Amino acid sequence: MKADLHIHSNFSDGSDSIEQLVQNIQAAGLDIFALTDHDTIEGCIEMEKLIPAGVKFICGVELTCKAEDVKCHILGYYCNPENSDLKSLIEKGKILRRQKLETRIEYLKSVHGINLTSDELDWLYSRRSVVKTHLANVLVKRGLAGNNLDAMAKYLDGCKTGNTRFDGEEGINTIKTSGGIPIWAHPLGGEGEEHIGADEFYRKFETLKAAGIQGLECYYSRYNLDEIEFLVSFAKKNNLLISGGSDYHGTNKDIPLVRLNTENKPVNSSKLTILDVYN
Repeated sequence: MKADLHIHSNFSDGSDSIEQLVQNIQAAGLDIFALTDHDTIEGCIEMEKLIPAGVKFICGVELTCKAEDVKCHILGYYCNPENSDLKSLIEKGKILRRQKLETRIEYLKSVHGINLTSDELDWLYSRRSVVKTHLANVLVKRGLAGNNLDAMAKYLDGCKTGNTRFDGEEGINTIKTSGGIPIWAHPLGGEGEEHIGADEFYRKFETLKAAGIQGLECYYSRYNLDEIEFLVSFAKKNNLLISGGSDYHGTNKDIPLVRLNTENKPVNSSKLTILDVYN
């Protein structure tokens, strides 16, 4: 069976609407998938209305966190989107993201002399979970960069926004309170990040273990087979749940659905022990 447990829609920084995403999921032949938008579950509520027949859907979220000195993304699976604690945390996240957006808009103006138009600002403010990718999209449309990664590197990566992340323990506990399972997303490094070595991974893991993490995203589109083997072995030795996903963002990233390693080798869903929890 085909599974992809790390997918984004345009409710955060993906390009696909929920309707488009459903079509692409069917075209990719997915049997099981999770929608894990950044700091929002609104897309999951819409997805519940459109789940294709014969396909299993898991309500998820990807929380942007910091546990002590460890910046991390925490995936929450099987969350109840109606849980009051989760809703409160997401409302708090909207305020934090708005603060970060305002800082970046001012940075573009003061450092690069780029003033956003009223239409560009309206579009940014209309996003349910605005992130750096959205600003990068604006810059690419203006012809200031060839793609999102170039735009971020040239115009946005130097902007210091302060700590606008959720506390890691707070994020993990909220996922659990909502009935979900917290998983450390891309633990060796995410999109565009240099992958960390074993020693740094062990150090960060101890921090997240203390915060209550229950599993690792071992299969990931940007990880080679050696990296995946390292993570799977570690997860099994430490009784951690195993997840896997592409980190699909539609046209905003060059990652297709169901790519769970750099070699694009198929991964049977039976290897993803996170799926066994409620089976």
